[in-house]
Amino acid sequence: MTPAVSVIIPAYNEGADVVSVLTRVGSAVTLRCEIVVVVDSPDDSTIPFVEQVAAEDSRMRVIINTYGRGPANAIRFGIDRALAPVVVVTMADGCDDPHQIDMLTRLVDRGVVVAAASRYARSGQQVGGPFLKGLISRMAGLTLFYFARVGTRDATNSFKAYSKSFIEKVGIESDQGFEIGIELVSKARRYRQPVAEIPTIWLDRAFGTSNFKLVAWLPRYIRWYFYAFGAKKQLV
Repeated sequence: MTPAVSVIIPAYNEGADVVSVLTRVGSAVTLRCEIVVVVDSPDDSTIPFVEQVAAEDSRMRVIINTYGRGPANAIRFGIDRALAPVVVVTMADGCDDPHQIDMLTRLVDRGVVVAAASRYARSGQQVGGPFLKGLISRMAGLTLFYFARVGTRDATNSFKAYSKSFIEKVGIESDQGFEIGIELVSKARRYRQPVAEIPTIWLDRAFGTSNFKLVAWLPRYIRWYFYAFGAKKQLV
């Protein structure tokens, strides 16, 4: 049967740490789903541990990205190979709450093209993480919400659900960092498509090191930030 949601998890040398994350995701999602871990190379240390979990849970699989290295390419590759009409992107570091995947999916089923888990919505929270990164993210999210009216206070968060048909129509141009989240929120606003949010509590990763490169990727976020304020278009 076709899954209701494809959960896309980009991963880079997570090793054994990925097991607890996949176990939580598998336990939390009650909808028919596939859980797709995307890595950049066949020697990634994540692979044997995904296969270990997949031996007990047939919803899990690991695929090797051929679009080029980096999280944006891994996410795009995973989305292109997703079997479900709704895709949810979540991280391999355990920062996101997997119990919200069902709710985000159902929002897309009801008609929004992007459903965002928002740290900056009322009752949402960010616990831990670099101060400067959090400040920039919060300011970008709130100004986009109030001035560009993008429909979510947390455009930069990667934990979102998307209509796959919407992505197929507007495309993904990001090819480096995690800016796909803000790109698709900005495109939804420009193409007059509905976006919704639910509050989430984001917890900084308890293991490993973050691969987020603030200085290198900031110009790309700025590009999509200003794109959101442009003239509206017609979605064909």
